[in-house]
Amino acid sequence: MDWNFLIKNKESLNVTTDSRKVTPGCVFVALKGEHFDGNDFVEQARKDGAEYIISGENALAELQDLARAWRRELGLPILGITGTNGKTTTKELCAAVLSTKYNIYYTQGNLNNQLGVPLTLLSITRAHEMAIVEMGASHPGDIKELVEIAEPNYGLITNVGRAHLQGFGSFEGVMKTKAELYDFLRAHGGFCFRNMDNPYLAQMAGDLKTVEYHTGTMPEGTHLVGGYNAENVSAAICVGAYFGVSKEAALVAIRAYIPSNNRSQLLQTERNTVVVDAYNANPTSMSAAIKAFKGDCYILGAMRELGEYSHLEHQNIVNMLLERKADTVLLVGDEYKDTTAPYPIYDNVEALCEALRTSPLTGRTILLKGSRSNQLEKVIPLL
Repeated sequence: MDWNFLIKNKESLNVTTDSRKVTPGCVFVALKGEHFDGNDFVEQARKDGAEYIISGENALAELQDLARAWRRELGLPILGITGTNGKTTTKELCAAVLSTKYNIYYTQGNLNNQLGVPLTLLSITRAHEMAIVEMGASHPGDIKELVEIAEPNYGLITNVGRAHLQGFGSFEGVMKTKAELYDFLRAHGGFCFRNMDNPYLAQMAGDLKTVEYHTGTMPEGTHLVGGYNAENVSAAICVGAYFGVSKEAALVAIRAYIPSNNRSQLLQTERNTVVVDAYNANPTSMSAAIKAFKGDCYILGAMRELGEYSHLEHQNIVNMLLERKADTVLLVGDEYKDTTAPYPIYDNVEALCEALRTSPLTGRTILLKGSRSNQLEKVIPLL
């Protein structure tokens, strides 16, 4: 569809999928989900002044098409970021660094899927000089679909690891899907920022033009918890340097960045010190967090979407805890019940909360980590 009638001479677009947020001149997208149908609110959106309404069975595809058209209309450089672990933190750090020199728009929160990416693109305005778009994947072809919407000029894959194995089928499936970002860049004259210390990324990049960096060491004075964040910091410094931000200025921005959304956050409660990294978890990130942790108490949720690898990967985590002679371990999720874990295992976070009300933890340094579906953030008020 030719969207020129809607995007030409516009400084910005106001696009919403929420009928309650319709304002005069906006574009309302009537999406249909399992428990809602935006098509029920089309007439109300029209009365509320929506300039254009996207509805029907192909509403999502039309939204994606509009986003691609707007991206082409703006023509600004876009950095696409994906990876098994660290993509959100790397995106945030790159944005912090580049914002010292440019007017940057970047993915807000975790809007990194087939709906989130087009909404991100449609939030960019003509005033922005550059954009950073985070891209997530859980099935083969996901990244290919997203890059064909966002059309990035630059790419960064943080790493590849064992995540969403149920959807990808294997680690090789993860590599192939993440490499779809490299494939797009290679075909369209773009290039990537690549960690030279990661052999998988070298294999995936092949002859793609690259700007290379090493992991380096974690700088002092940041609000980031865990040495594994050195990869994310080094990536942001490399991206900044390419676009003319000095290492000194980049480090100032990185030290000023404060994590949120339960990612690598350090909380000091009245009774305990808590490392909160409970937004996401997979075997690679869980192992890295355990290795980096210096405390005495682990509260770990199950890792989801691992399919036939689930038992093996949860047993591997238990083995790590046993090797570290962990003082206190509390596990949440049925996935741990078939392992040899000699630790308390709770069916869900509600059961864990009840146990903590009865026997509260005091004077401990605690790692709180698990897949988002565990809802481990509910435990924080009890720590």
